[in-house]
Amino acid sequence: MMEFLALVTRLCLVETKRLLLVVTIAITVIIIFQGFTVPHEQAFSLSRAHRERGSIIAVRSNLTVLNDTGAAVNVIVRPDVDNGNGSDVDEEVGEEGEVMEDSIMDYDMKSDDPRGTEYSDKGSDATKNVGMNGNTSAGSAPMGGLEQSVASSAAEADGNMSQGSSINEINQNKRINVGKRETVFIRINMSSTVDSGSALRRLNGRAMSISEMNSLLVHGSVSSDPTRRKKWSSVRDRELLSAKLGIEKALPIAKDAQGLQNFVYRNISQFIRSYESMERILKVYVYKEGEKPIFHQPKMRGIYASEGWFMKLMEGNKKFLVRDPRKAHLFYLPFSSRMLRMAIDDRNFKSHGDLKKYLKSYIDLISHKYRFWNRTRGADHFLVACHDWATRITHQDITGNSIRSLCNSNAVKGFQIGKDTALPVTYVRSMEEPTRDIGGKPPSERLNLAFFAGSMHGYLRPILFQYWENKQPDMKIFSMLPRDLEGKKTYREFMKSSKFCICARGYEVHTPRVVEAIFYECVPVIISDNYVPPFLEILKWEEFAVFVKERDVPNLGKILGSISEEKYLNMQLGVKAVQRHFIWHKKPIRYDLFHMVLHSVWHQRILQMKQS
Repeated sequence: MMEFLALVTRLCLVETKRLLLVVTIAITVIIIFQGFTVPHEQAFSLSRAHRERGSIIAVRSNLTVLNDTGAAVNVIVRPDVDNGNGSDVDEEVGEEGEVMEDSIMDYDMKSDDPRGTEYSDKGSDATKNVGMNGNTSAGSAPMGGLEQSVASSAAEADGNMSQGSSINEINQNKRINVGKRETVFIRINMSSTVDSGSALRRLNGRAMSISEMNSLLVHGSVSSDPTRRKKWSSVRDRELLSAKLGIEKALPIAKDAQGLQNFVYRNISQFIRSYESMERILKVYVYKEGEKPIFHQPKMRGIYASEGWFMKLMEGNKKFLVRDPRKAHLFYLPFSSRMLRMAIDDRNFKSHGDLKKYLKSYIDLISHKYRFWNRTRGADHFLVACHDWATRITHQDITGNSIRSLCNSNAVKGFQIGKDTALPVTYVRSMEEPTRDIGGKPPSERLNLAFFAGSMHGYLRPILFQYWENKQPDMKIFSMLPRDLEGKKTYREFMKSSKFCICARGYEVHTPRVVEAIFYECVPVIISDNYVPPFLEILKWEEFAVFVKERDVPNLGKILGSISEEKYLNMQLGVKAVQRHFIWHKKPIRYDLFHMVLHSVWHQRILQMKQS
C-alpha cells in the first residue's frame, strides 16, 4: 500500500513539473509577443452612420491588419446589422450612382493607445472571410494605400452567395491621428458570384399570385377578429360606417372619369366615391408626444424617404388635421423606423427587441394619457414605416390592431393582407423639384427590350446576372454603373429607352425600381415572390406591370419576348395612367402619392367597419 502511494506521489510530481514547464513557456511567449505588439496596437471603433449604395461591410467581427510599422492594428466593427438579414445597408438608392446623404461612412476612430500614435493610410491590405454568424478570420497581406480587400461569404437564410468588396480610401495621402475623431471617405466596388444551382433550388417555394392577394384583401378582412371588438361606439365610427355604405352603393362607371383611366382600376366608381368621401369626411389627429429624432423628424432622402415625406406632409396638412382628438377618425403615430433603427448606435440598443420595447413604451404612454387606443386596441391608429426592419419592429404584439403602412410588404413574412397597407419605396432626386426629368421616350423609340443595373444584394440578383448579363443584345443587364454624372445620365437614359425595367428584389421584397420604372414610363417587371404592391386594393397591377416568379428568371427573355406589341403598348399606357399616384409634391395635389397613402389607410379602416 505504501509503495502504491509513493508511486502515485512521484507521478503527480512529474506531471506537475511538466505542467509548470508548459505554463512557463506559454507565459514567456505571450510576454515576448506583447512586447512587440502592444506598444503599436490601436483599436478603431467604426460607427457606420452613413452608407453608400452597394456597400457590404463586415459586421459583428474583428479584422486584424498591419500598419506601416508592421504592428497589428485591431479594427473593431460594431454590431450594425441583423444576422438573420445578412446586411442592413441602404439596399439601393433607386437611381444608379445617385449620391445621397447616406453616401459616406463615418469612421469614429478611438485609439486604445493613449499616445495617439499616428496611423498612416499607406497602411494595410487584408482579406477576411465572414460567415453566416459573423465570425471573422483575418489574414495579413502586404501594405499599400489603406486598401482593405474584403471577401465575404454572405450565405443568407435565403440562398448562398459569395461577395467581394474593395474598399479604397479617396484621400490617399492623408495621415490620420487615431486619437481624434475622423471622417474617412470611401469608395466601394462590388463583385459577386453565386452557386446558381443551390440558390435556384431555394426559389421553388410557394409564390402567391396577385389574384390570390386580391382575394385575401377582399375576403380576408380582419374586422371579424374578436380581439378588435370596440369598448364603445362613437360618432366618428358611425360616420365611417355611413361612408362605407355609400361607397358600396356607388353606381358603376363604364368610362374614364376625372382624368382617371378606367382600365387600371379594380373599381373606378368605388375608388372615386371613396376618395371623395375621404376628402369630405376624414380627420386625423397627430400625437404631439415623442422626442426627436425618432419622432417628428422626417428624413426625406434615401430609399427610406417615403416615411419621411408622408410625415412631413401629414404634420403640415391643414385639410385633414384636427387639434381635438375627439373629432378624429384616425390617429397617426409620427415615428420614423429609419431613425429608430439608427438608435442602435446612438442609444446603445442591442437588438430588435430593444427597438420594440422603445416603441411599446411610446404606445403605453399614449394609451395611458388618452383613451382612444384602448377602445379598439389601436384599430383606428396608423403608422408609416419604410425600413427593412419595420415589419418586425412594429409587430402586432407591440402595435396591436393598428394599421401599418409598410414598404417591406412580404405577404409570407409579417405583412398582413387585409390589415396592413403597402407603402411605395421612392427615391426622390430633387426635394425642391421631385418631378424633375419625369417621363421617357415614346414606345416606338424604346429599342431595348429590358434593363437592369444594380449591386448584388440578396440571393436573386446574382442569378439574374448569371443568366442574362451579356447574353442577349436587347437585354441590358449590368452591374453597378459608374457613380459620376455620366453614369447617372446613362442610368436614366436606359430607363427612358427600354420597354421593360427589371425590378428584382434585394435583401427584402421591396425595391425603389418599381416607382422608378413608373416615373420614367417603363413597364416594371417585378421579380419578387410574395411582394404585395402598393395600392393593390385600388389598382389593377396586371394591366401595367409584369410579374415574374423568381424561379422563372432563366426564362425571363422568353417571357418578355412573348408579350405582343399590342399588349406592351396597353401596359405602357397603363404606366402613364397610374404615374400620378406615385409622385410626391411639396404641396400635395389630388390623387398624388401623399393622398394615395392616406387613402389606403382610410380604405382599410373603412373595410373594418361593421354594422352593429
